[in-house]
Formats: sequence, structure tokens, C-alpha cells
Amino acid sequence: MADSGFSYSLDEIKQMSADVLKVAKGHGASAAEAELSLSIGQNVSVRLGQTETIEYNRDKGMSVTVYFGQQKGHASTSDLSAQALKDTVLAACNIAKYTAKDEFCGLADANLMAQDIKDLDLHHPWQISVDEAMLIAQACEAAALAVDSRINNSEGASVSSGSGYFAYSNSHGFTGGYASSRHGISCSVIAESGDSMQRDYWYSTARAAEDLQSPEYIGKVAGERTVRRLNSKKIKTCQVPVLFEAPLASGLISSLISAISGGNLYRKSSFLLDSLGKQVASPLLNIYEDPHLARGLASCPFDNEGVATHARQLVKDGVLQGYVLGSYSARKLGMQSTGNAGGNHNLIVQSGRSDFAALLKQMGTGLLVTELLGSGMNMVTGDYSRGAAGFWVEDGVIVHAVEEITIAGNMADMLKSIVAIGNDVLVQGSKQVGSILIERMTIASD
Repeated sequence: MADSGFSYSLDEIKQMSADVLKVAKGHGASAAEAELSLSIGQNVSVRLGQTETIEYNRDKGMSVTVYFGQQKGHASTSDLSAQALKDTVLAACNIAKYTAKDEFCGLADANLMAQDIKDLDLHHPWQISVDEAMLIAQACEAAALAVDSRINNSEGASVSSGSGYFAYSNSHGFTGGYASSRHGISCSVIAESGDSMQRDYWYSTARAAEDLQSPEYIGKVAGERTVRRLNSKKIKTCQVPVLFEAPLASGLISSLISAISGGNLYRKSSFLLDSLGKQVASPLLNIYEDPHLARGLASCPFDNEGVATHARQLVKDGVLQGYVLGSYSARKLGMQSTGNAGGNHNLIVQSGRSDFAALLKQMGTGLLVTELLGSGMNMVTGDYSRGAAGFWVEDGVIVHAVEEITIAGNMADMLKSIVAIGNDVLVQGSKQVGSILIERMTIASD
């Protein structure tokens, strides 16, 4: 076993997932699929130099879906004993007897199953003790507190590590599995100046501990981001260019992905219905999906239905090249699964030549957004309205912090109004994108 903390090896849970299918077949299921997962993790947090929490997690589970023709039943358990697995399959079979027929349900097509399961270098266990994690968290927080004397409080710093095994089988004869890991360091502090009190944070996450930013750097950035928000001022309601900082720019891409995802499309609850092959964004926008990126935070050799994943261009020069579909939504739309059951994989947005400073200069006078509050987008119409905070910019120079404002527009128009994409790319999740400059949005204030 790669990690002594696991109760079963990867090969063992792959075999268990395959064995579950035999039980389902014995109960008369025409088809079945099962997945098993194991995970272990540790999180240590400190606040003002003192240990705040020490958390451990050890999770395991199995879920099975059975099909009796066009009837479907699903059940899950956290008990992986042989009897519990059999009882869970029986429960799924009993559920299927009472469900309505659905002509679109069923396994993904057999010809789409992954044949060559690549090693994507996703598993890098971090054998870190609590004491070592505590020292790293303390160093991170200390670096943040040292930035400025106005930083007088802390929400803490934390160090987390986790590993997991995943296995999936279905009655097409497919069985696959892989190990993965994810680790992180984060810090959040509070600064005060007169009547102004502000907080901000920074974090780093990676598959391997050596790929994390240093705790000192993370703390320094958290401190600098906090201090710069002090003494914010009001601005008048206006229409100006808006620059979404890289950590927030991924949210714009998420809105686009949601609009071209199967569930929203077949329910007709998307502002991008029937957009395949059409201009949906600025010609500057190019999005490439790479599921096989080594150590990628959203890499996988096959999706949640065993369908092989493939690299592809989703958006080319602003033109939509493909949807994001699992097998069910694909059938509802009369199309084929794109290997996205469970979500998108690593989305890489092509950067422009401008760094962050150049984007500010290009914007001239406008708003830099560094925080968004609430969820305010209508997926059907694309109407967008979010509480925000950030900085007012004049002549390409940050003048002062801004808070208690609302930014508004329409996502379809915003995507087409992208005038620049920065090269300040952050890798903190499934989307890799730099800061994005929108030509004009409405800013509402007092």
C-alpha cells in the first residue's frame, strides 16, 4: 500500500468495485456501475502563534447504480464489509423497482470507455507530522503579521494534506482506478487603521508538497493584500472598465462553462442555448481543456462513467467548439458524451502579452475587482449583479480601496466585451487564467 493509513490497496478496491457488479447481476440487473473511494487527511491550523485545531479525516465509501432496462436505482454506504456491499446493492435493486422508466438513463456507450489509463503523476503523499505542519503554519502567519504594524489580528494559518484512492467499474467490463493527493497552505489576517478594519488572505494548493508556494511567501502576500484594503473610499455610480483580478477571473470562465454544460442545456436554463459553432465571446478568448496535464488539479484519465478523457479546444477565437457533457445529458441533446461526467478538467485560458501592470495601464480609469460577494447571476438570461470590493484606478495607477459597491452587466455581453487577458496566471484549481479586463460595466454605489 502506498499510504499506511489506507485500509485497502488500490488494487483491492478496484476488485471490490468489480465484485459489486457480480452481485447486481445476480439480482437481475441488466447493467450496473460502482465506484469506491478512500481518503485520509490532516489539517493543522494556528492563530496568533498558538495551535488552534488539529483535524484528521479518514473516509471511505461505495456507491452503486443498477439498471433494470430503463429503470434505475442508486444506493451508497460507508461500510465496505462484504455483507454491507451486498446489502447496498440489494437496496439499489429495490429502489429501481419503484422508479419510472427513463429512456435516457444507462451506462455511457461501451465504445467510449478508456482503454489506455495513463499515469498522470497525481499521487504525492506528504508524510508531514503535526509538529512540522504547525511550524509551517506559524511561519506563514508570522510572515503575514510582519508585513505592517497595522496588522493586529489573525484568522489563522493552516496546513492541510490529503491522499485518496478512487476505483470505478461498470458492466461493460471496464474497471479503472487511480491514486491522488492534494495539499495546501493558507493564511488570513486582519488589519486596522482608525475606523477602518479589513481582512484578506492567500493560499496555495498542489498535488505535491514541493509545488506549493513557500509559507513565507503566502503569508507576505496575505499581509500585503490585507493592508492595501485599508481606508477605502466611496465612489459614485458610473459605467467604467472593470478588471477582474486573476483569482476572480476564473469565475467568469466558470459561468461560461456552466452555460455550456449538459444539465443547463437540456433543461433550457442557459443563456448560451444553441451556441455551438457561434461567437460567444471576444476573439481574444481561447480555452483549451487538458485532462492529462501532469500533476494537474483537475486531471483524470477517465471521467465518472469510465469514458476516456481527451484534450480539446472548447473555445477558439471566441467561437464555441464543444459542449461539456456526460452520457445522460448527451442523450437528452441527441449528442455524445464528451468525457465530462463529474465536471470539467483542466481549463487553460490562453494569455495575452500584458502583465498585471500593463492591464491597469490599458484600463486607464476604472475598477479593479479583488473580491466578490454573494451569487448574483441568472443562468437563463445571463444577467449578472454581484456585491464587490476592490480598488479605484486612475491613469493606470491604483488610487484607493473601494468597498460596498455592486457591479452589474450581462454575462453574454461581458464575455464578448473582453478586451485583454493577462499573463498573471494562477494555478489554484481547475481553471488556469490571468486577470480579465472587461470593456465596460455598471458600478452602483451610494
